[in-house]
Amino acid sequence: MAENRLTFKEMCAEFDVTPRTLRYYEYIELLTPEKEGRTRFYGAKELARMTLILRGRRFGFALEDIRQWLLIYENEGTEAQMREWITLADKQLLELAEQQKQLQDTVTELKALRDETAKTLS
Repeated sequence: MAENRLTFKEMCAEFDVTPRTLRYYEYIELLTPEKEGRTRFYGAKELARMTLILRGRRFGFALEDIRQWLLIYENEGTEAQMREWITLADKQLLELAEQQKQLQDTVTELKALRDETAKTLS
């Protein structure tokens, strides 16, 4: 019995990505759909990978980091992948905290300049 598979167009719609994005993910070997002639089909494995890719992008991970992380599962299994996930997450949390601090500093500076300018108009 054939598993439920999505076509290229259905995959784009399901994950709200452009055809260009989906083709690029295939080009850099994040996804490897089944091919029948010129038609691509995405099964459960590719759907799960796409979910992880998009989640990783939302968290700010580079595509190469995501690709390497997905390869760990294929080559070394779940436990090794989870250990690497913790390392990557810790690194990304530090980066996001720094970005958050920089953003807060920028907001504070902008508010001060705005208030200063408003006082000169009063």
